[in-house]
Amino acid sequence: TVSVAFAAVHYIRENIPGIRDKNILLLGTGKIGSNACRNMVDYLGTRDITLVNRTDEKAESLASSLGLRHASMNELPAEIRKADIILVATNAAEPVIFAEQLESVKENKLIIDLSIPCNVDKAVVALPFVTLIDVDMLSRTKDETLQRRAAEVPRAEAIIAGHMRELLDWHEMRKYVPVLKEVKSKLREIYSSPLFEHSATCRVPTPVTDQKIQRVLNGMASKMRKEDQRGCQYIQAINEFIAGG
Repeated sequence: TVSVAFAAVHYIRENIPGIRDKNILLLGTGKIGSNACRNMVDYLGTRDITLVNRTDEKAESLASSLGLRHASMNELPAEIRKADIILVATNAAEPVIFAEQLESVKENKLIIDLSIPCNVDKAVVALPFVTLIDVDMLSRTKDETLQRRAAEVPRAEAIIAGHMRELLDWHEMRKYVPVLKEVKSKLREIYSSPLFEHSATCRVPTPVTDQKIQRVLNGMASKMRKEDQRGCQYIQAINEFIAGG
């Protein structure tokens, strides 16, 4: 919850039981309203949402894309009366919802005003069955979420530090690659040499021989990483290979 639009959806989810049985009205389908609408569809699991906008075409377009219902501004009074939850995301200079429109309300109704300045008449607060939530209240929820995220920063940094150590270890090993390739080539050369005693009649390295060489190289790489003595490890790897037959 780091945006006001999502904070509104979070508030609804946490405070309104049986959300799928509620009738939701969204007034205003601009950027904030559209975001709030999509969040409701995604996170509340409901499509009982009616969209109203000053420009009908805008509400119709968003409703069509999300499989929702839209209504015209002329129908707004009726939509206000039947809605259980009203989100207001208009950009008007003055209120667009007034206490007079809600005086007959006899059941609990939640109104969330996402507008700045507020587009719901403050007198609505005095109505017995209406709960009004504004941007300032939602911002506190957003701030609490940011504080919880900030508390997780040390854990995130520890994860990053762990990956950095792995990357640096890998990078450190890369400098040994040329030496390891040279040793591998040299061991294959030794195996093919007539001076090297082994039971195989064919002196072309076999898969088994390659596995043996790789084991020697793995041991050499591990020792090089720990001790960083390239010359000694080179000689020791050859000795181990020869000693192993």
